[in-house]
Amino acid sequence: MTTKQRKIYYVTILILGLFSMAWQVTLFRNTIIDVSILIGIIIVVGIITFLVDFKNYGKTYKKKGIGLYFYSGMQYILSYGFIACSIFIMTNFYMANSEPIKETYEIVKRSSLPGRKYHRDERKPTFDINYNGKIKELVFPHKYYEKMEFYTKVELEVRKGYFGFDILENKKLN
Repeated sequence: MTTKQRKIYYVTILILGLFSMAWQVTLFRNTIIDVSILIGIIIVVGIITFLVDFKNYGKTYKKKGIGLYFYSGMQYILSYGFIACSIFIMTNFYMANSEPIKETYEIVKRSSLPGRKYHRDERKPTFDINYNGKIKELVFPHKYYEKMEFYTKVELEVRKGYFGFDILENKKLN
């Protein structure tokens, strides 16, 4: 590959990694998985690709010293790390078992998030539940915000993911 082709390749992979990160956040909200597992995947894959491809990155970009290590490390973590983590979480989500189980959980904590751009005043209520010893934050639409103090329980339909991490199918406030 020429230097110009490698530059296009690195930018393309970086953009793909950042887009997959945005998709991954959406799936993460509907999956019961510890964040440390996902961070571990991102860092391990980033380090492995750093060790394998660092020489090519150094030839492509004429940086020296600590800057070369910093920018290449960020490149590999943000691109390959996030792509690998997204593949992991998408596989768990989309190849899951098809039999949902209904369970009810007590609400431990209430808070809210601002709405999207131009709708910041439309706050989304969030409820923390104790899901088998782990605190999981559930985000609900704005229409539940006014009465969020009246809800005491959350009913979930859960199914097992491909790798064994639970996936939230439906959630209902009681």
